[in-house]
Amino acid sequence: MITLDRLVNVLGGYGVVTRLCAVPRSTELRSVVLPETASGEPVLGDVLLAIGADSVHQALAWAISAHAAVVLVRGADDEVPAQLPDGVAVLLVDAALPWSELAAVAYGLVLEGRETESGRGPTDLFALADSLAAAIGGAVIIEDRHAQMLAYSRLQQTADAARVETILRREQPAQVRDELARRGVFAHLGSSDEPIFVDPDPRLGLTGRMVVAARVGRELLGSVWVACSEPLQGAGLTALRTGVRTVALHLLRSRASADLERQVESESVQRLLEGAADAVAVASRVGLPLGPLRVIALRARLEPDRHTALLVTFEKATAGFGWSRPGRSALAENTVYTVLPGESADTARAWLDELRAVLPGQATLMAGISGAAEAGELAAARWEADECLALHETGAPDLPPPAYDESWDDLVLQRLRTAVDNGRGPSRGPVIDLHRHDREHGTPYVRTLRVWLECQGDPVRTGAVLGVHENTVRYRLRKMAEVAAVQVDDPRKRLAMMIELATLDRG
Repeated sequence: MITLDRLVNVLGGYGVVTRLCAVPRSTELRSVVLPETASGEPVLGDVLLAIGADSVHQALAWAISAHAAVVLVRGADDEVPAQLPDGVAVLLVDAALPWSELAAVAYGLVLEGRETESGRGPTDLFALADSLAAAIGGAVIIEDRHAQMLAYSRLQQTADAARVETILRREQPAQVRDELARRGVFAHLGSSDEPIFVDPDPRLGLTGRMVVAARVGRELLGSVWVACSEPLQGAGLTALRTGVRTVALHLLRSRASADLERQVESESVQRLLEGAADAVAVASRVGLPLGPLRVIALRARLEPDRHTALLVTFEKATAGFGWSRPGRSALAENTVYTVLPGESADTARAWLDELRAVLPGQATLMAGISGAAEAGELAAARWEADECLALHETGAPDLPPPAYDESWDDLVLQRLRTAVDNGRGPSRGPVIDLHRHDREHGTPYVRTLRVWLECQGDPVRTGAVLGVHENTVRYRLRKMAEVAAVQVDDPRKRLAMMIELATLDRG
């Protein structure tokens, strides 16, 4: 279900100003109604669109009759009473936002909120692209506001090389995109609703385009591109102007559907990662199978705007409607968490490779993978994934993301290194003394001790690794004992020195 808080947050992006009373923001909204009724009986509903109201006072009267929790009305801020009626929140609508588009937003949010968990998907944009292409007489591509392709028509008579490459890449080729930006096409889409013609460019395989922004209110949702060798006129141009309004409403509904699905999914995944008592039931509700699961913690870097990279990562990780994806994801602070079915860490790495492929080319993806866990063990798995993510971030980004069950030894040392970095490491002792002696006298004692311990005290193997005679190894061990309290005959002290060497040596 959608809540008042969600409705307020979404509509705020369209210039809707909220005036709340005692209505809890957690109030669930299940229906949207208009004030008119043929029978004369009051229409009952949770959200009232006060279309035709003469004043805020009249809209409030209608809302009380409808038992509505929210009323949307045009009016000035000073028209809102200081004391609102109990149980009614007022949302003031910007004059620039048509009622038809506002109704699409409200109905889309509330109705999709009721249908999200049933797996209902958005309207087919490919069918809409086919209808537009038939009406206009040219091949159509529909893109989102980030210039990513969403749908294309089957009509190919006017297709060119740039269109074919766009369909294959799921976005316009970089050289075409750069040329369009140079010509000011994207700047035009950001500021105008008027169609613009893009001249042909044989060098780029572009026969020409007519493009128009798909917008709701002031917000750009996407664009429609028609392949044509000259500007559209007459019926074709009219069909494009009319069709783009339908595209905008479809994009709005699709986004509302996706946002609501992400909301439901994210809340469920958060519960799983927090150790919900009914974890098996929660996992089943979001379509996760019984059996081993892995938690993936990931962050993306895209300088200079890291926040954008994180949001794009979450959007790509949750792309797809109707629980058709293998994993379920949540965004928590600066990390995206994905719960993925599968016992093998390679399955998680393959999923990360697919995600990396759809991110911007300059983005860097860092990730950590937990060990395999059941639904009730995901809280512990989250901490494992967090530790592996930290390990990946401190290492080389081009290395495969570490998995807990494969890298537990590195994680133990990482915890100890963290303690050292926080000032909780040893400041005295044989290893520290040897480090100091090596710096002051240029001796190789620390390296010799480390290799000797790794070779389990075998002077022959140690000498082979160091490239010296075994007697040289024995001589160095005797000299070490004179410099520091190195007791190589004590097993516990040998173990302690191995751990300290591993935590202090970052090479």
